[in-house]
Amino acid sequence: MQALWMVLASFFFASMGVCVKLAAPHFTAVEMVLWRGVISMLLLWWLARRQGIGLATRYLGMHAWRSFIGVLSLGASFYAIIYLPLPTAMTFGYMSSVWIAAFVVGGALLAWRPAPGERRPPVPMSLIACVLLGFAGVVLMLRPTVAGNQGLAAVVGLLGGMGAALAYMQVVALSRLGEPETRTVFYFALGCTLAGAAAMAVTGLSPFPGWPALWLLPLGLFAAGGQLCMTMAFSRSTSARGTLLVANLQYSGLIFASIFSMLVFGEYLPLGAWLGMAVIVASAIAAAWLRSRGAPPAPSN
Repeated sequence: MQALWMVLASFFFASMGVCVKLAAPHFTAVEMVLWRGVISMLLLWWLARRQGIGLATRYLGMHAWRSFIGVLSLGASFYAIIYLPLPTAMTFGYMSSVWIAAFVVGGALLAWRPAPGERRPPVPMSLIACVLLGFAGVVLMLRPTVAGNQGLAAVVGLLGGMGAALAYMQVVALSRLGEPETRTVFYFALGCTLAGAAAMAVTGLSPFPGWPALWLLPLGLFAAGGQLCMTMAFSRSTSARGTLLVANLQYSGLIFASIFSMLVFGEYLPLGAWLGMAVIVASAIAAAWLRSRGAPPAPSN
């Protein structure tokens, strides 16, 4: 059942991307972050009441840091979705496993302190290969598809994927402290709301567009639904193999995004872009599998 929850989450996230592109002519990325937060926060508040989960927390600082990183990542992802083909933009977000592998390798090397008679720990060459393969996929995907001002969107989207990796690691830390998933997601939605409101105080408010404003409602609902389904998928995985399966099924979102991109926006990617996307997904799956074996220890997303 947890596998179906992840497929549903991937569908919701791809649908959210469609809403972002449809709302983009009328709203800025900052405004969409705000309304994504408001709608998700209200839904999660209602869900927490039904579940009997209190929203008070002893780890406010950790939630604040997770929300800060998550909001930056979300804003970057929205910016990339606006200016890039939907599958290309979403692929950057799915590079979190590659980024985490890079963090693991870097952390292992930085933590080593040589001492007389101490042998240097083995370098995790398999994870290094996954990281290099993932960024080779980025080069393959971007060369035929990104031109002109899309280059900035590609860089922003890539950094957004790195932010998502940092946010996932913080979510794991909160989970290990016993924080309920609903509470963690609520505080992220609250962070989106506060950050979006603060940014709009500087950037201003777009003119009310009329009926197109309704795209903000499914945007928030799909975002909250995807987050909750993904949380349920991971929380109901009772084994390492099940968790790995769930993590890999998130890439089904690229299939949904590609179908939506062709049917709704008429965006068709060249062969080189598909090849690069496949390389990125393969490297991310390999990195997640290597980390699940514990060969070096790492947080799981």
